[in-house]
Amino acid sequence: MEIKKGIPVSPGVAICPAVVIDAEDLTIPRRVVPDKDVDHQHQRLDDAIESAREQIATLRDNVEKDLGPEPAKIFGFHLGMLHDPTLLDQIHQKIDDEHVTAEYALSQVIRALAQRFLASAEQLFRERVNDLWDLEKRVLHFLVEEVRAEIEHLAHEAVVVAHDLTPSQTAALNKSKVRALVTDAGGRTSHTAIVARAVGIPAVVGLEDITSVVTTSDMVIVDGNRGLVIINPDEEQLEEYRGYLERFHEFEAKLGKVAKLAAETRDKQHIVLMANIEFPNEIPPALAKGAAGIGLYRTEYLFLSTETEPDEEQQYEAFMEAIELLGDHPLTIRTFDLGADKYTQMQAALQERNPFLGCRSIRYCLQNLKLFKTHLRAILRASAHGDVRVMFPLISNMLELRQAKMILNDVMEDLQDEGIKYNPNIKIGMMIEVPSAAMMAKSFATEVDFFSIGTNDLVQYTLAVDRGNEHVASLYSGANPAVLKLIKDVIRAANRANVPVSCCGEMAGELEYVMLMIGMGLRNLSMTPQAIPEIKQLIRSVTMRDCQRVARRVASYDSERQVINYLREETRKVIPEAFDGRSIA
Repeated sequence: MEIKKGIPVSPGVAICPAVVIDAEDLTIPRRVVPDKDVDHQHQRLDDAIESAREQIATLRDNVEKDLGPEPAKIFGFHLGMLHDPTLLDQIHQKIDDEHVTAEYALSQVIRALAQRFLASAEQLFRERVNDLWDLEKRVLHFLVEEVRAEIEHLAHEAVVVAHDLTPSQTAALNKSKVRALVTDAGGRTSHTAIVARAVGIPAVVGLEDITSVVTTSDMVIVDGNRGLVIINPDEEQLEEYRGYLERFHEFEAKLGKVAKLAAETRDKQHIVLMANIEFPNEIPPALAKGAAGIGLYRTEYLFLSTETEPDEEQQYEAFMEAIELLGDHPLTIRTFDLGADKYTQMQAALQERNPFLGCRSIRYCLQNLKLFKTHLRAILRASAHGDVRVMFPLISNMLELRQAKMILNDVMEDLQDEGIKYNPNIKIGMMIEVPSAAMMAKSFATEVDFFSIGTNDLVQYTLAVDRGNEHVASLYSGANPAVLKLIKDVIRAANRANVPVSCCGEMAGELEYVMLMIGMGLRNLSMTPQAIPEIKQLIRSVTMRDCQRVARRVASYDSERQVINYLREETRKVIPEAFDGRSIA
């Protein structure tokens, strides 16, 4: 048995066998497989080698056709290596001798050969090293993709273990079978964390080397409350966690009765609780949990879950499905937030060196007007059929907002000329996600119908901490007084201008922050659907005076440690059942 400690990002407990996904662009960790799995590793290697041969042969033929026979000869070395019995025998021998995965055996043999080439006195060999790296990556791609394909069509419940998961990978997971997510990388608001909370499964991230200590089929316990992953647990540990699961299900059953009750404090102050979604099919369970509508529809997942970008009709159909499922409830559509760590297939080959400070979100939209206008046409067409609002993400200056509004108006004029119905009075909002927008909230309030505070990026940019980097995860905290001051300033500016303001970042769905946010003046929170019953139970257990007292006390602190400890202690007093098994450290 081995216990690993990481960052808890989605609560709950899972007890399941593991499925490990490797990344072809990272060093493959050494993992031992059971005796009965050795033959399967040999077969996986043979299949991947054959697929790589076919791919390279096709490339060679295409190059020869387009450029002639001489350039095509560069693929001769690759094909020769993949047919070399000495090289292949070494890889198979390593699998037999050490009982390791095909990925690891391939990687180790190729890398040892590359070192010999580098040390060679012959320049020809040294020049071939890059070809070896290319060859390794090409074969690894087929081995890794095989596992990813298996995960998309899992036949049994499993815990997915990976270095990290991209948004498109998480979108493709078989969510009916994946019981938990565990990663080497990531932080509290990485997209693995966001998807895990949305689906309602436990997740622990930032474990640094979990992929090197867990092997596919290992039994693991994932404790998303404490941030623990227990590999091959003993019977005592299993009994403890089975008992916890029983208590957790009892608490969930109790919360189920809260879903239909009003989200109001004991002194009758109503709080609007809405849901964040990635896909329309999340709406029925969100409404069942008590959501009053959708406060954030992350439309970029329409682009990330397919190989090709969706056209206008496909986007329109998705929005119409959401409207039909919502009935009279509002739908806030955020224009697509691509870039940073969310790349389409087309973008993936052109990644930036510092993408979080690069061409992402509204910047990407404004530089890709055809794509942006198609997106806005679909939103506007859908707006004729329900309570639809549009929201622009990552606005950092007034020019960006005005450009986005101007393009929206252009699309409206086009639709009007074509005789296509839309809502000409659609409410237009913006995300407050960067410090410049927060500090200019008073000015922005004259230009929009509503604000939504995106705490995930606001924390990241205020504290200069990459929210997906496990090495600085301890510095990422919504409890930092600087972040809280910006949030308070935005709420004050919005309230003075009579502009509705909500919070749709992950802080809105974290139990510890609810009393503080209400005390600072927020009356609208949007969160992962799974969090709604618990948040509603807390709201129904407190008064406005309680929340305002908490906000005043927090304003006197100068460190996030003081803030978070105080908030957790105050929340625990109100709803202790929610903290069963949670770490208060």
